[in-house]
Amino acid sequence: MSSQSSADPLSVLPVSEGGTDPAAAPLLQIRGVSRTFRSVDRKVLDDVDLDVAAGEFVSLIGPSGCGKTTLLRIVAGLLSATTGSVSLGGSPSDAPSRDKAMVFQHFNLFPWRTALANAAYGLELQGVGKRERNERALEYLRLFGLEEFAGQYPGELSGGMRQRIGIARALAIEPKVLLMDEPFGALDALTRERLQIELLRICETTHLSVVFVTHSIDEAIFLSDRIVVMGTHPGRVVETFDVDLRRPRWTYDMRAEPSYARIRARVWELLDHEMSGHGGAPG
Repeated sequence: MSSQSSADPLSVLPVSEGGTDPAAAPLLQIRGVSRTFRSVDRKVLDDVDLDVAAGEFVSLIGPSGCGKTTLLRIVAGLLSATTGSVSLGGSPSDAPSRDKAMVFQHFNLFPWRTALANAAYGLELQGVGKRERNERALEYLRLFGLEEFAGQYPGELSGGMRQRIGIARALAIEPKVLLMDEPFGALDALTRERLQIELLRICETTHLSVVFVTHSIDEAIFLSDRIVVMGTHPGRVVETFDVDLRRPRWTYDMRAEPSYARIRARVWELLDHEMSGHGGAPG
């Protein structure tokens, strides 16, 4: 991962030391969450437990069909759990709320709205006045270097710009937890790397909690405080472990670190074991 130039609009943001207090109560708690699709009698999630601390970045990685997106939708309140519970800040949280925002893989922008109007959409749904919502939306567009494109429409912008707008829209409502479902999966490699850095800078500055779904081991390592490896048939947590690489990670060659090779090898071992159909964690 390479560093950015001084012309980067995000370079003015201070960088925190990162990390979370392990003794603090978790912000997000997932307890015994299972989900069965009755129409096909298939259990896609089985007894998932997960804690996410305030300011923590947690990535979910696993084979296709392991229930990563289903779990994210349950946390967002877009889908109900068959059994189990989700709580946020110590209170039950089983419906959509302003404390949770979700960013999808596809941009999901309204083509008839400008970049600014798209970024302000969540605030509009919350009843925030036009002047205030535009000011707040413009603030987040500015963080992504999109202020000069505020009046343009999605069809006039690149894929990377459109995804920046989608993230700005989620951040503008100032949620406690940001849920991201492979948000960079459809982007080219260079744009993806750039957005990873921008996302980390913003999250480390705002101390936002993030649950991030990805199929990329390298992306999970670069972004995360913790990686949760999920298995399939049914979806479940196989192993959770800390990423002990120093931050900020865009300031040095992370791949040259011994910890990087160790983490990557272990995650691949777990995924390969699952994809081979063995189930359970390898020894």
